[in-house]
Amino acid sequence: MKNIDDSLKQKLYECERHIEKLQDAKEYIGNIMPLTLEQYLNIDKIQSSFIDQLNFRFSKLQDTIGESILRGILILSKEDVKKMTFIDILNRLEGLEIVDKNEWLNLREVRNDIAHEYSFNQDEVVGSINMIYDKTNQLINIYKKLSSFIKNMND
Repeated sequence: MKNIDDSLKQKLYECERHIEKLQDAKEYIGNIMPLTLEQYLNIDKIQSSFIDQLNFRFSKLQDTIGESILRGILILSKEDVKKMTFIDILNRLEGLEIVDKNEWLNLREVRNDIAHEYSFNQDEVVGSINMIYDKTNQLINIYKKLSSFIKNMND
């Protein structure tokens, strides 16, 4: 990737590490998914740790993509992004058929549900965990599309 600056290369590398950890977590807890309330109330410390890892890495992956990768694509395209809001960036990338804005915003809502992880409403917690588990591959696929786009820009 000859034209990609070091900062964007680092963010792509960071995303790859988040994906590895997401896949590890999904593999480890896959046998208890979708999680029921009864299972949630009886998970062991290791399962709990992998659920935490899933939630944390999902959040970090989406943050890194949103804060660095999306903007980085436009910068590589020689677009002036200094005054662009995040929604402007999403709209521009959607116009280029790189990202579906509504899909991204829906995943953002899922990510925000992580904040309820320690809610007193345990049904809500279980629902959030299941949603993150289900949406992880969708987020990974968005990253793969973005990464591929970046690589193709530099070939």
